[in-house]
Amino acid sequence: MSVSDSTIGTAALRSGGRRASRAAATPTTASISVVIPTLNEAQNLPHVLTRIPAIVDEVVLVDGHSIDATIAIARAVRPDVRVVLQDGRGKGNALACGFAAASGDIIVMLDADGSTDPAEIPRFVATLLDGSDFAKGSRYADGGGSSDITLIRSAGNKLLSLAVNILFRTRYTDLCYGYNAFWRHCLPHMHVTCDGFEVETLINVRVARAGLAVTEVPSVEYERIHGVSKLNAGRDGMRVLRTILRERARRGSAAQHADGWRPSFRELPPGGSGDGAAIAADLRENGGSDDSEPHNSRPHSTQAGPSPTGRAADHDRGVGSPSAAWAGRAVG
Repeated sequence: MSVSDSTIGTAALRSGGRRASRAAATPTTASISVVIPTLNEAQNLPHVLTRIPAIVDEVVLVDGHSIDATIAIARAVRPDVRVVLQDGRGKGNALACGFAAASGDIIVMLDADGSTDPAEIPRFVATLLDGSDFAKGSRYADGGGSSDITLIRSAGNKLLSLAVNILFRTRYTDLCYGYNAFWRHCLPHMHVTCDGFEVETLINVRVARAGLAVTEVPSVEYERIHGVSKLNAGRDGMRVLRTILRERARRGSAAQHADGWRPSFRELPPGGSGDGAAIAADLRENGGSDDSEPHNSRPHSTQAGPSPTGRAADHDRGVGSPSAAWAGRAVG
């Protein structure tokens, strides 16, 4: 379903972050795509996908060569999910592939590990309908919080945020947080060309340099439900710092061509054609000789939230493995 400004009230969101600096010509209705990068997230997807609100029109799952049942479970939980295989590696490349595949007027970035709550999506959408170009999640805005971030990561994030605010004249409170939503006209300005976790910094800096209206939205980050985080504070912190310095030295706009940022990707055929994990495995082994559709668009404070254990109980995840149950449905 498409969303309109009558579907979601926006007045309460105006205090969630800095008010848009300029009025935007905002449509009264908009379609919404959610992009979810995945890498071996089979156990977490039942929780994430079932919490996506009804206002979302399209879910694009971008798989990074998972070796578990990620794809099969995603299709069992949400049969209408679009499954895209990224053409490279890393979160940055996965997001770029998802952005290229998404068809919505509004695009939402959502993590697959349960750390970002899909129930917050209406907040982000309301901010965009209220006139912003880019709705930026913040764990440090009033009403936000985190039960996951460590003291070292928090300190590093604040220092890097301060550096960006000084160098680019922004007022960001949370540079390295990946829960964001934006109108698709932002894509050429974002021009996502990096591979790793520095992608959030790259996006935040480039939308600021482009003069887009950015509003921070309070968001609560939770601990990953299952598995181990792939983030390395030292290594990825250095990648973020190098990204900041490169962007400061770069001349000109990132939007040199309207479609120049688009990566190639492969979209798997719709669900119901067999085990999605097996299809993806065949694709990797056979070098692409399958039924997937190729795409190449290139032109020549924190407040602690509920614990994962508590959320597991709240969503009937306290007994057994949810992914095992969904896997049974996927292959049964």
